[in-house]
Amino acid sequence: MLFGNREDTQKTSDVNSSSDDVETGEVYDGSGRKQIGVVSAIFLVFNRMIGTGIFATPSTIFGFCGSVGLSLFIWVIGSLIAGAGLIVYLEWGSAIPKNGGEKNYLEYFYTRPKFLATSMYAAYVFLIGWAASNSVVFGEYILYAAGIEVGRWNQRLIGLACVTFSFLIHALFLKWGLRLQNLLGIFKLVVIIIIIVTGWVVLGGNVDIPKTHAFTNAFEGTTGTAYGIVTALYNVIWSFVGYSNANYALAEAKNPNRILKIAAPLALISVAVMYILCNISYFAVVPKEQIASSGRILAAQFFGIVFGKRGETALSVFVALSALGNVLSVIFSQGRIVQELAREGLLPFSGFLSSNKPCNAPFAGLFEHWVVSVIIMLAPPPGDAYNFILNLISYPLSVVNTFVALALCIIYIQKYRGKAFLDWNPPIKATLPISIFFFLSSIYLIVAPFVPPDTPDNNVYEELPYYLHCVVGIALFVAGGIYWIIWAKLCPKIFGYELDRIQISGDDGWTRYQVIQRYADGREVAVKY
Repeated sequence: MLFGNREDTQKTSDVNSSSDDVETGEVYDGSGRKQIGVVSAIFLVFNRMIGTGIFATPSTIFGFCGSVGLSLFIWVIGSLIAGAGLIVYLEWGSAIPKNGGEKNYLEYFYTRPKFLATSMYAAYVFLIGWAASNSVVFGEYILYAAGIEVGRWNQRLIGLACVTFSFLIHALFLKWGLRLQNLLGIFKLVVIIIIIVTGWVVLGGNVDIPKTHAFTNAFEGTTGTAYGIVTALYNVIWSFVGYSNANYALAEAKNPNRILKIAAPLALISVAVMYILCNISYFAVVPKEQIASSGRILAAQFFGIVFGKRGETALSVFVALSALGNVLSVIFSQGRIVQELAREGLLPFSGFLSSNKPCNAPFAGLFEHWVVSVIIMLAPPPGDAYNFILNLISYPLSVVNTFVALALCIIYIQKYRGKAFLDWNPPIKATLPISIFFFLSSIYLIVAPFVPPDTPDNNVYEELPYYLHCVVGIALFVAGGIYWIIWAKLCPKIFGYELDRIQISGDDGWTRYQVIQRYADGREVAVKY
């Protein structure tokens, strides 16, 4: 049986029950107080979405589209997909207003085989180095600002320093890490506003630079193929990762439904509009030929054309600081997700990974994410590192989104037919058409990358096979399935127990779930390896 009955409705998990407001720096005080309001939730979503995507991906998107018109159209399509995804997650969040996001939704629906969905999701979280991509961009922009040629190891060593600094400050100096993280978040907004306003000034003819004529015959040169369009869409969707970030902290919200109805949509719409305006500014200032060859330093070249070398250097440093802020944000939240999965007893070495020592911070969870990020950052060949990391993160996310959307589609269909989920009536509804659109969009993003590029020159990678990120992404979930066979099937049979999950209340005022081993003699032992 693929999905379960209503008896499993409450079997959700507080993944982030360490209860820190990831993006705003509001740390849980132990009182059980609901502390996240609408404004905090807006920044929770806004700060997670805006990383380096808008600075590092437009050149790649233009290269695969071949024209200004199709590039802008891809950004609009990506915004619509993100919007549909947000609406789907809003319904799930209003139905299950707990911390943890998609883990809760997968566990609610895919209850059979027991623990399989959870194990595969845990492998996805455990084995993905989210902090790696922006660490690479940080290294590239720092070198560009310093006038040093980007090489294989100088870029990665600076990226290594970036992710290591982020790990250590959050592990050892929690409050200072949060303060720095929030301060750097301001740089993201400042840089984007500078780009947008500069574009308006240039389009108004108030800056003495050559006109690009980018919007004359905007679709001239269009070369979009199935492979190119899906790769471009991955880059756009990467720039929107984080639209469901409020769903990870709903247990800490003063009014979850108000946050879901107001904060998340407002943040996404604001970011989508800014992204479109940023792209218009790029095309208004930078010649198309230069955009196609600029790679991830497009923003730096934009500043150079308008402000000269000094402005280019200064604002390149700002982009690097924006990347650092995103690395700080990502490693902060992902370390806590790892810790909470371990606290529930779902990961190997759970006793170690769930520890809050030595500085009242999830040192072990942060360290695990640092290790994975470093491996993913150092492993790909030069030139392919950023694109491989970006696609490796985006592809499994599309898989997760597919199953989240499919579950909601089936819930609607079963309810309409009067067969199941008759009491499913959350205050926010995505509707069946939007759920189907998001499901089909996610399916496309899973299948299309296997379509080979027309020519080797169109491969997103210089040396790697075009499909490698798909294979590795699928392998992550296969690893979770293998872990489930060993952990949930073989070990219980060998050692004579069955796995179950119970709800417990901690001293910190939050409830969470704990996996236990239940023996024939009635003993119940919490899973801590």
